[in-house]
Amino acid sequence: MDAASIVGLLAEPARLKVVAALALGAGTLEEVASLSGLPLKDVALAARRLARAGLVHRDGHVLALHAELFGAAARAAAQSAPVPEPLSDDPAEDAVLSAFVRNGRLVSIPTQRAKRLVVLEHLVRVFEPGVRYPEREVNALLAVWHPDVAALRRNLVDEGLLTRDSGIYWRSGGWVDV
Repeated sequence: MDAASIVGLLAEPARLKVVAALALGAGTLEEVASLSGLPLKDVALAARRLARAGLVHRDGHVLALHAELFGAAARAAAQSAPVPEPLSDDPAEDAVLSAFVRNGRLVSIPTQRAKRLVVLEHLVRVFEPGVRYPEREVNALLAVWHPDVAALRRNLVDEGLLTRDSGIYWRSGGWVDV
């Protein structure tokens, strides 16, 4: 059974509750109904669907969850996942960026200065050299990366990657692709 099939089965709330009750140790239809708070009829219908799919073994009123299928499906999904594109040609920089950037968003601002510099030099590339930006535009560009735009803006200025004067910002540091 693949991960998509499992997710599809668990997308229905009653089936999810049945699986949760079985994972918590329930072993009969009655125990599942008691633990999940579902009517016995709903438990029986959900258990029948889960058994047909192979996620649950059903023998009359006795149920058993095939929990090993979750791990197997997760491993198969991880193996078939595409390898992410490197965020930098430099392996050391890519390792730092991969730790802090997921799906084009910054998951956290690094506390170590060396790592923070790598991330900030990556972020500053959204600013065009020679272009002046009002603060609201800077905020909008940085909000795409992380919700704490004030911290990002302050860090970019403090590290000399952006310069600020009277609410206007411009790129003043970092590598420029030519």
